[in-house]
Amino acid sequence: MENLVTKRQPVNRNPAVRLGITLLLVLALASPGWSTRLKDISSLKGIRSNQLVGYGLVVGLNGTGDSSNNVDFAIRSTLNMLERMGVHVERERFSNIKLKNVAAVMVTANLPPFARLGNKIDVVISSIGDAKSLQGGTLLLTPLKGVDGQVYALSQGPIAVGGYVASGAAGGGVTKNHPTVASISKGAIIEREVPVRLEDKKELFLALYNSDFTTAEKVRETINRFAGANLARALDSGTVRISIPESYQSNPAE
Repeated sequence: MENLVTKRQPVNRNPAVRLGITLLLVLALASPGWSTRLKDISSLKGIRSNQLVGYGLVVGLNGTGDSSNNVDFAIRSTLNMLERMGVHVERERFSNIKLKNVAAVMVTANLPPFARLGNKIDVVISSIGDAKSLQGGTLLLTPLKGVDGQVYALSQGPIAVGGYVASGAAGGGVTKNHPTVASISKGAIIEREVPVRLEDKKELFLALYNSDFTTAEKVRETINRFAGANLARALDSGTVRISIPESYQSNPAE
């Protein structure tokens, strides 16, 4: 990848077009022998990932799930799920139900900015009961909610565990890593988008991941050089303000 700072490039005479090219393609900071993309060192202020969380059940475990004596909410959750599916279980039999192949879990995920309906994201599944291992289990359909209580994604599928538990005949055993934490790659489908509006904004702010006056100044110089106008200004060691030309405020992505 060419160093866009140290090598002279053809200059477009339209400041707005040059600004769009600068922000959306590749920006590099002047440094001999290496170059850095702007998106790797900064982000647009106010545009970030959002945390999602949900409560669910993992089924299909080989006797390594929650114990009925200590974790009765796993049984209650299973009974409620069966009721919703039309399977009725007498409540008086509640204390006799043993479900060692089921574990109650919390499911977490990061919803990236600009994620669209139908996109898939990774999820992490963590046991909240006394299950010994989630290996071989399948996560049942779990809604993932944001801090506002709205459902943003749905997760389901077979899980992958990075650890294991091996028990010996004499009662001993070996545990590798964390068998009660698992994941599903692309295991959740986005059902709701987080609204992000850039239209009609007169300014955008770049927030540097690591505050540094030298880096902020190089970012400012690079943007202004390729925009051909004094559009960027370093406000402090961690923030660069970019003025959007009036003709492009209705569509800053250009």
